[in-house]
Amino acid sequence: MIGLLLGRKDVDPNCAGENDRTPLGIAAFEGHEEVVKLLLGRQDVDPDRPDNQDATPLLLAARNGHGGAVKLLLDRDDVDPNYPGEHDRTPLGWAALEGHGRVVRLLLEREGIDPDILDKDGHTPLFHAARNGHEEVVKLLQARKSL
Repeated sequence: MIGLLLGRKDVDPNCAGENDRTPLGIAAFEGHEEVVKLLLGRQDVDPDRPDNQDATPLLLAARNGHGGAVKLLLDRDDVDPNYPGEHDRTPLGWAALEGHGRVVRLLLEREGIDPDILDKDGHTPLFHAARNGHEEVVKLLQARKSL
């Protein structure tokens, strides 16, 4: 169904709905990997457009632990992995806060990722992981710091 809709010339794949979220943002938020892949296959889709809560598709996928969607978005050069979204928290910050080890690992593998960006409260991803007892994430972030 999505493929049929995207094949129409009168369908805007960047049309925003609730919370000014695009179809890509919704698919990333929900973890619909195949839909993310279809949308990213179009030249006219903005893969880094934030919604009205300042959350990009990557941030939404990372915050919700959707590793497949995160990987698809990270494979793009036009997606900022350090985008300071809601609360000035990056995708890595949200993934660490929520304890999504697989997503943290994927983000740390991306060239240019900065694991020390502070959020609006002055906290790092490591702080959030430690405060919330996410041992696996703490270990991943500490290993990155020792490189």
